[in-house]
Amino acid sequence: MPFKNWNILITGGSSGIGLELSRQLATYGANISIFARSIPQLEKTLDEIQHISPGQHFIYPTDVSDIELVNQNVEQVITTSGIPDMLINCAGVVQPRYARELDLEVYHWMMDVNYFGAVNVTKAVLPGMLERGSGHIVNIATMMAVIGIGGYTAYSASKFALRGFSDALRMELKPHGINVAIAYPPDTDTPQLQYENKFKPEIYKKILDFVPAIDPVPPEKVARQILEGIKQNQEAIIPDIGMKLIFKLINILGRGVYPVLDWLQNMAIRQIDKSNKVRNPDSSP
Repeated sequence: MPFKNWNILITGGSSGIGLELSRQLATYGANISIFARSIPQLEKTLDEIQHISPGQHFIYPTDVSDIELVNQNVEQVITTSGIPDMLINCAGVVQPRYARELDLEVYHWMMDVNYFGAVNVTKAVLPGMLERGSGHIVNIATMMAVIGIGGYTAYSASKFALRGFSDALRMELKPHGINVAIAYPPDTDTPQLQYENKFKPEIYKKILDFVPAIDPVPPEKVARQILEGIKQNQEAIIPDIGMKLIFKLINILGRGVYPVLDWLQNMAIRQIDKSNKVRNPDSSP
């Protein structure tokens, strides 16, 4: 059975997509090690996956942006469970707002977690995988690693960086028996999306109204399709048919995607202006 008795390290594995990957991999009989920051969430997840499959599961309170702590905990993982057969970099943060509203600290924070967090853990497990001559590394990105959207300058930049890292790493490691994949999940019904929606720009919300087939997807479905992509050794995993169509359209349009985005944005602005006039008919233009 795929993944049975594999030693798998998942960052961000106690919430959202990472949590669902932990659950599903436990059903396959994998041994799970989880890096995450919240100790209560880690303990709850450990209890849950132990009930799913009483394998060798371990939790490590870890901020992936802390390179010293990452190296220390990866060493502990290797001592306790062995060199991971697969690393899934799922830890991530998001803070939507326009560039003019975001402090520089927020840009650094998202790069530290979304990009350098993945680099830190990958660098820590890589020597063992290279020595063994096998392994899988899976980085969880987003469709905003393919096309930047207004209101997400910090987030999109961090995911574009992760995409570049993944593509270059794939080419480097393939001759050494190590597979590298990057997943582009759609909006997924997770606590992070609920937080994101509190700050999502109104224009982006309106743009979503004009684009079909991009309702939030259950994390169970996203995780299941990511694992199917890993089984098939896919380099780019797009776990949603709507996102697959958008991905193909972006590749076909090339630079022509920008007029489409501008048109959608202008439509959204007109809709917002119209709604404002309905609510405030006496307001001056």
